[in-house]
Amino acid sequence: MARPIRIEFEGAIYHVTARGNERREIFRSDDDRALFLATLQECVEENGLALHAWCLMPNHYHLIIETPRGNLSRAIGWLQTTYTVRFNRRHRRSGHLFQGRFKAQVVDADSYAMELVRYIHLNPIRSRNKSALISPEDWKRLEAFAWSSHRDYMGHRKPPGWRSIEWLSFFGSDRRAAKKEYIRFMKLCVEEPIQSPWKQLRGGLVLGGQELWDRIAGMISGKRGSEEIHWTRREGQNTTVAERVRRLVDQEQEDRLKIWV
Repeated sequence: MARPIRIEFEGAIYHVTARGNERREIFRSDDDRALFLATLQECVEENGLALHAWCLMPNHYHLIIETPRGNLSRAIGWLQTTYTVRFNRRHRRSGHLFQGRFKAQVVDADSYAMELVRYIHLNPIRSRNKSALISPEDWKRLEAFAWSSHRDYMGHRKPPGWRSIEWLSFFGSDRRAAKKEYIRFMKLCVEEPIQSPWKQLRGGLVLGGQELWDRIAGMISGKRGSEEIHWTRREGQNTTVAERVRRLVDQEQEDRLKIWV
């Protein structure tokens, strides 16, 4: 089976997700969830990642990952392989745990951070009926849900240093005001149906503007699905995601492009 195309560059931000093989559970208990988080901590620290949001569901997970080193495939590949070994040892099983390779979409955080955080954090209570409102009872369940970064963003729990809540800055410059705005923004789902950000996903790869999509579409044009594209560019630490994207779009990068499998 052809491997999906990956787009990798330094400072890229991704929505990463993977499901259990045959949609089976990848977490059978809270001990398994704690094991995954411990493994994720190792992955984040060893690979220099920034973890901006996360949610663990019974048969899948969601992560928002930033890769200053442009090393997503190596990092998440290690995460899933290591967790599978540890899970299998714990449950005295063998074989694959995840359904194929993980999925990853490149994200323009400046445009989509707020919507994406809300989408991920609503997973534990989202109805299959996409037009349904979230009930007040569901909201209470969400407030009590321990296995996502929602409580960190609300200020109900202090996250360890390897779990970043820097994206609160998208909700306000002052941390206290940002938490209030985050809660207000999340609670809109009780008043009106929330549109999925994935309706604006381009080519199954990019949640971002036209410029970013045009550039990436040009890179993958004519490439086989079995290939991965590694796009490397160093940028200053003080530039915004939008500024980095504009620079990448404006400058030719063919001499810095690597195709690898």
